[in-house]
Amino acid sequence: MLTDPAFIRRLDSLYLLARKILGGSLQSDRRSTKKGAGITFADYAQYSLGDDYRSIDWRIYAKFESLLIKLFELEEDATIYLLLDCSPSMSSKQLYAKQLTAALGYIALNTLDRLAVYGLADHLQPLVEPSRGRNQVLPFLKSLELAPTFGSGTDLATCAREFEARHRRKGLVCVISDFLLPGGFEEGLSRLQWHKHDVFCLQTLDDNDLHCEWKGDVTLECVESGQTQRVTISPREAKLYEQAVNEWNANLKSTCAKRGIGHTRATPDQPFEDVITDLLRRGGLVT
Repeated sequence: MLTDPAFIRRLDSLYLLARKILGGSLQSDRRSTKKGAGITFADYAQYSLGDDYRSIDWRIYAKFESLLIKLFELEEDATIYLLLDCSPSMSSKQLYAKQLTAALGYIALNTLDRLAVYGLADHLQPLVEPSRGRNQVLPFLKSLELAPTFGSGTDLATCAREFEARHRRKGLVCVISDFLLPGGFEEGLSRLQWHKHDVFCLQTLDDNDLHCEWKGDVTLECVESGQTQRVTISPREAKLYEQAVNEWNANLKSTCAKRGIGHTRATPDQPFEDVITDLLRRGGLVT
C-alpha cells in the first residue's frame, strides 16, 4: 500500500538522501539561462527606466559615472512529469513501477517542484494534475495507489503527441515502462524531447519478460489484445526469444545514449530504494 505509514517512512528516507546528495533536486543542475534577481552573479546591463534601482552597482557608478545593474542567474523550480505505463502488460510489475513512481514524486513534492503524473496506454490519462507542495503528497500517493490498468496496449507515440499538446513548459519527463512496445519507442521519445524537455527512461522488467520458461505445445494469449495463438516452443525457440529481447533492450539503451536521454533498468528483485539511491548517487534523472 502506497499510503501505508511504513512505506511513507521509506520514501522519507529517500528524500533525505536526495537532499543530502543533490540538494533535494531530481536534476543536478536547474540553473536558468534567464537573468534576473537571483543569487549567482551573471552579468551587467545598462540601467534603463523601470529597472530596480536596488540592482545598481554604485561602485561602478563612482568609478565610471555609468549606471549599470547587476544581473543574476535564476534558480528556477523544476517541473517533473512522471509518465507511468498502465497498460495490461505491466500488470505483473505494476506495484513495483508504482513504488518507483511514488519515490520520484515524493522527492519532487518535498523539494517544492511542480509535479504532474500521467498513465500511459493507448492514450494519455491524467493521474495527478500539476501540483506543488508537501501537502500534496498524500493526494498524490492515493491517486497513484488507485490508478488502474487500462487500454489495449501502450502507444508511446500517441501519448507523446497528447503530452506535447498539453505541456510546452520545459521540464523533466520520466517514463516508467517496460518499453516492450509493439509500435516501437523511437518516435515517442523524439516527440517527448520536442519542447526541450529532459527525458529519462526508467525501464521496469520482470523475469518473465527476459526469459522463456515454457516448453512444448502451448496456447499463448496476448494480455493486451486478447488474441491467442497455438505454438510449439522448443529450446531453440526459447533461446531465440531471449536473444530478441536482449537485442530490443540493447537498442533502447543505444537509442537513449544517441539522443541524450537518461536510461536505467530495474527489476522487482531489486528493492526500489536501491534503484532510486543509485539514480541519486549518479546525479539524479539526468543523461
